[in-house]
Amino acid sequence: MSGLYLSKGLFPESFFAPTAEYIRSAQQGSGAIPWFEGGYCDPWDHVEAAMGLSICGDYGNAERAYQWLSDRQLDDGSWWAAYKDDKIENFERRETNFIAYIATGVWHHYLISQNRRFLENMWPTAEKAIKFVVAQQQDEGDINWAVDEQGQPKNDALITGCCSIYKSLECAHNISITLNYLRPEWLMAREKLGVALRTKPHRFDRTWESKSRYSMDWFYPVLTGVIPKPQASAYLQSRWSEFVEKDMGCRCVSDEPWVTIAESCELTMALLAAGDHARAVEVYSWLHQWQLKDGSYWTGYQFAQDLLWPDEKPTWTAGAILLAADALTEHTAASRLFTCVELLDSRVEESIERVSPR
Repeated sequence: MSGLYLSKGLFPESFFAPTAEYIRSAQQGSGAIPWFEGGYCDPWDHVEAAMGLSICGDYGNAERAYQWLSDRQLDDGSWWAAYKDDKIENFERRETNFIAYIATGVWHHYLISQNRRFLENMWPTAEKAIKFVVAQQQDEGDINWAVDEQGQPKNDALITGCCSIYKSLECAHNISITLNYLRPEWLMAREKLGVALRTKPHRFDRTWESKSRYSMDWFYPVLTGVIPKPQASAYLQSRWSEFVEKDMGCRCVSDEPWVTIAESCELTMALLAAGDHARAVEVYSWLHQWQLKDGSYWTGYQFAQDLLWPDEKPTWTAGAILLAADALTEHTAASRLFTCVELLDSRVEESIERVSPR
């Protein structure tokens, strides 16, 4: 096992240069970033990989990735679940957390690049996406996980998906404030969603088996700010032994002997959000034994069978590796995005409110 112990101000650019190049090499001429060469592209993982490019200073290719999404946005603000070679691969559904995530990616890129023109150009795309997602919010605050091919809601909600949307609503709010396009209804939607996630477990997993065995349902409420920092450390500690394998990483599901690199990176950032810096550094140090010479990382390791599985090296795993490294080292101006809740204050702008075309 090769450990990499990162600390503030020490982002090892040469170490991660091949990882950024791996994402870049998979990106297609259109700007799409598939999971790997020959694989499909989904809106959420596409954004995760694009954020890795931004962290490594490749603003041009990151912006091509966001433009690819903008060019393929449906009239109602959504995207299909998957694309392949720029054609729709999955017509069956459109997932709300996938759709909302563009706001997180756009805000992340702006924080790093300070490219206001990019932010302005992406505003119509982000706004339409968030309006679509908020329209799927139910009276008790939860948000439907998807709509079907006819646009009819799939009436259930996912904890992990709604947590991701909670962070995206924070980012969408910050975009709106920065551009002086106030959207107070987005903060209201976020507040209702947070209440549902914290106090209404009956609103989630209503029509299928509980997904509490998945580690993301455990740490995403901390990663996205749903659980306040004073409670976050105890919250993570309560199920630590179920999910974390020493010297390997975080299990994808509690009852399978399979650690996954992307989930381990996200757990690293959740630990930082909880103020547990020492364990964040330790967990992240375990992950680089799964790196290949080209800078990519395996999806995961099945430790009961001593098997790297599946035989995939996703671009979004590379993106997660870079996001966690940035969070640990505070390398970019977006390094705190997943470790802090930072809502821009709209009071200063209230006297100069300007409403953009809807």
